[in-house]
Amino acid sequence: MIRSVALVSLLASVAFPALAENSKPQPVPWVNTIPDARDIPYPGTITLDIDATDTKRGIFTTKETIPVAEAGEMVLLFPKWLPGNHSPTGQLDKVVSLHIRAGGKDLAWTRDPVDVFAYHINVPKGVKALDIDLQFASATASDQGGIVMGPDILRLQWNSMSLYPAGYFTRQIPVRATVKYPEGWHASSGLPSKAVGSLYTYDKTNYEVLVDSPVLAGRYYRQWPLSPRVNLNVYADNAAELAATPEQIDAHKRLVEQAVGLFGTQHYDNYEFLFSLSDEIGGQGLEHHRSSEDGVKPGYFIDWKNNIGARNLLPHEYTHSWDGKFRRGADLWTPDFRTPMRDSLLWVYEGQTQFWGYVLQARSGLVSKQDTLDQYAAIMAQLDNRPARNWRDLLDTTNDPTISQRRPKGWLSNQRSEDYYNEGLLVWMEVDSILRKQSGGTKSIDDFAAKFFGLTDGDYGEVTYSFDDVVSTLNSIQPYDWGGLLTKRLTEVGAPAPLGGFAANGYKLVYTEEPAPTFKQGETTRKSTDLTYSIGFALNKDAALTSVQWDGPAFKAGLKPSDTILAVNGAAYTDTLLKAAITAAKTGKDPIVLLVKSGNRIEPVSIEYHGGLRYPHLEKIGTGEGGLDKLLTPK
Repeated sequence: MIRSVALVSLLASVAFPALAENSKPQPVPWVNTIPDARDIPYPGTITLDIDATDTKRGIFTTKETIPVAEAGEMVLLFPKWLPGNHSPTGQLDKVVSLHIRAGGKDLAWTRDPVDVFAYHINVPKGVKALDIDLQFASATASDQGGIVMGPDILRLQWNSMSLYPAGYFTRQIPVRATVKYPEGWHASSGLPSKAVGSLYTYDKTNYEVLVDSPVLAGRYYRQWPLSPRVNLNVYADNAAELAATPEQIDAHKRLVEQAVGLFGTQHYDNYEFLFSLSDEIGGQGLEHHRSSEDGVKPGYFIDWKNNIGARNLLPHEYTHSWDGKFRRGADLWTPDFRTPMRDSLLWVYEGQTQFWGYVLQARSGLVSKQDTLDQYAAIMAQLDNRPARNWRDLLDTTNDPTISQRRPKGWLSNQRSEDYYNEGLLVWMEVDSILRKQSGGTKSIDDFAAKFFGLTDGDYGEVTYSFDDVVSTLNSIQPYDWGGLLTKRLTEVGAPAPLGGFAANGYKLVYTEEPAPTFKQGETTRKSTDLTYSIGFALNKDAALTSVQWDGPAFKAGLKPSDTILAVNGAAYTDTLLKAAITAAKTGKDPIVLLVKSGNRIEPVSIEYHGGLRYPHLEKIGTGEGGLDKLLTPK
């Protein structure tokens, strides 16, 4: 105590210099030197000459010529904000070489310090055109991104291997393109072309349409006409994958018939499904006006019964030709690929497309009604067990493409992801049920689809809309407080998932101890065991947890994603043993004891759960034909 008092006295007697004020810099001024897009014609036609023959290394080589009208400062852009991706996902990181020349001499370029997708150059006097050499390298492994070129198949996206001049709407920039493919290959695109051997010359178009017209090419190819205006172009890793049966092709023909009958018009002159069945290139689902990039694993035709989940892809992407490509949210449409997109209406763009994708798969017979009902149950259960609804509303999930760009999330159930897809589906089912009830069964969401999307036949431009346009169209079909309903569904937090539309249309969500066939098939495809609705986690074939349900039994016991289960109640782990332990605990009082490896620690974890196995199903309410029965019936 004496020492402490003495020390305090000593410190009090020492004089300290006053602290100097912290440094306070000012920001460096920034001036935007990239011209805004104007709706005026570009003076000249761009030419693209692409060599796509280096399939061994996965490298595309482009020679591009851009006419110039005058000397001085000019900005060239690499596409950044891509339609269908809803976010700035241009693969600038895959550009491995870029040279800009004039009259055979290299021109120095400077990358914009703020928008790194922009290149500043100084065009010398007397120069009439810029010659650009650009190389784009496909990912060679999945951890680098999407693989787009393999030994026997490739996907060519024009936006990845070209630049365009800033200052113009992309629809005002004319372009001609040629591509050389490997000998013996075939190539398909929504943009018409003429082939001389392996050299394809594409019709002159504008840069907006070019980017909207990707190519699928490969060694093993077959085409099936689905209607006078629609073709199914299938490319595969080997010829055996192309063995579709007449019955399978007939189901795809009915898809086109049902979709055209629903919307009443077609927003294309021709439409090409660009469908890959491949392990060589990555899977894909990307919509375009006159085509769609569709990619699944091999087995689609030759293992038909075990690929039910894959058969939703084509109905979804085809629907986008009307919903998303032709009718597009006003804040999502942009004049070029530099202007940021705003995604507030994705609950229509993607949510109603998700809705129609499942309806059309059932109406066409691509997927049976019962399997469709089982898939609905899985969607409803996922959203009804999502505690993130307590803090994050549906509308905010439309920002997810920009926030996360589909990177994996550790705690998905309490983060949400792009829920505007599946929760959008639930909202539109509720809309359908109200239309049926309020109109006495004379109106349904089919009427909305025809009126909202079925405008000028053959038009593959864009007609934009706002929230008010959606509401006014619904009111023109059946008066109701649609604005109030949709606003509530988009902005509410702390409320259960909106499952009421299914109940009103004759089906309710229940849980049983046996999974539906589609649920089991999904587990097989993902090589996983999904116990989300019982013990509260899913795990992969190596027994590592791939997800843990927030506030579920496993979460409360301290488990997290990436933990690995080594043993169950003292016996080495198998999924059969774990399911048996969950079933046994239903009639017992003892916890389920797991031996868990977490990082470099191994320890037992006791989980208090006695609810048994639980898997989602839809159960019919009452008798007779309900709204959902009518919705899934072929028209």
